[in-house]
Amino acid sequence: MNLRFCAPCHFGLEGLVADELRRLDMPGVAAENGRVRFEGTEEELAKACIWLRCAERVLVEVGSFTARTFDELFEGVKALPIEDYIPKNAAFPVKGHSIGSKLFSVSDCQSIIKKAMVTRLSQKYGISWFPEDGETMRVQFSIMDDVCTIYLDATGDGLHKRGYRPAHVGAPLSETLAAAMVILSRYRGRDDFCDPFCGSGTLPIEAALIAKNRAPGLDRGFAAEEWSCFDRGVWKKAREEAPSREYNGDYRIFASDIDPEAVQISKENAKRAGVDGCIEFSQADATKFDRKTERGVIVTNPPYGERLMEKRQAEALYTDFGKAYFALENWKLFLLSSHTEFERSFGGAADKKRKLYNGMIKCDLYMYLK
Repeated sequence: MNLRFCAPCHFGLEGLVADELRRLDMPGVAAENGRVRFEGTEEELAKACIWLRCAERVLVEVGSFTARTFDELFEGVKALPIEDYIPKNAAFPVKGHSIGSKLFSVSDCQSIIKKAMVTRLSQKYGISWFPEDGETMRVQFSIMDDVCTIYLDATGDGLHKRGYRPAHVGAPLSETLAAAMVILSRYRGRDDFCDPFCGSGTLPIEAALIAKNRAPGLDRGFAAEEWSCFDRGVWKKAREEAPSREYNGDYRIFASDIDPEAVQISKENAKRAGVDGCIEFSQADATKFDRKTERGVIVTNPPYGERLMEKRQAEALYTDFGKAYFALENWKLFLLSSHTEFERSFGGAADKKRKLYNGMIKCDLYMYLK
């Protein structure tokens, strides 16, 4: 069965997700704001879930239609072949969003979509009561500019949940954004890599996964694996094939933090990810960073300082780290910060900047390319 898919992502990462999908040989790849569409079969679905590093989810598109009124919304949903996916005993909770549309009440849209689906399934299955005690198939709707699209969430837990990070230090960086930062730095395992503010170790772990070309979703499950409408064998096949694409090499990945507890948590997370042998962890003060390299990249996410007192502390930290960085040779720097005065505090303007979002926090990725 040929299917249409959607991979939602953080704003600013659409191009990276599209590139990932093209490298996976997915057909019909098209980037839009906050999402990337593509096509394929169940095999492509399994491959995308297991391999995508920067996307947040993979959704199966059921159908799309114009809906400017609640009647149009009800009739549009009722006309979709949802029985091709949802069995008579499935639980199918509904949630979604509306942007720039006449139908702006999300709760009303949610209840109407659920009612329309029940009406359609009642007619198709000849039953009036749905126990919803079987498999769970989460329904998502998106209403944008009066166009409603109905999806099934194939992922379950977001793709950022790789399974290696049950413990956190402070406000962690998501795994998907960390992977994006590593990819934007063009680190591929050949140069030295360092994160002197490693926190819970997300950046160096994602760097190691990228260097080894290990599928980030290899060791976790996905909602669609439990759906009876799809062949579960394709997931088994995708998992069996993934290790054959891995690389083995000697990687120079260094991670440090001034907090010894953070270093210990990072080590445990790296072990869970199966890359502890690729990363050298240490307790160190980033403001005294002086590691030598012939060619290396620092990718890091220091404290932002969202509150006033923390903001002043962050500025002092940026100033001291800037002095250490500008005394180095051969290190490029990719640093994420939401601080609007970062460059002034750091002591020099970035060669390039790229807007990214860490959760709901608007940030810049500052790139120093000396």
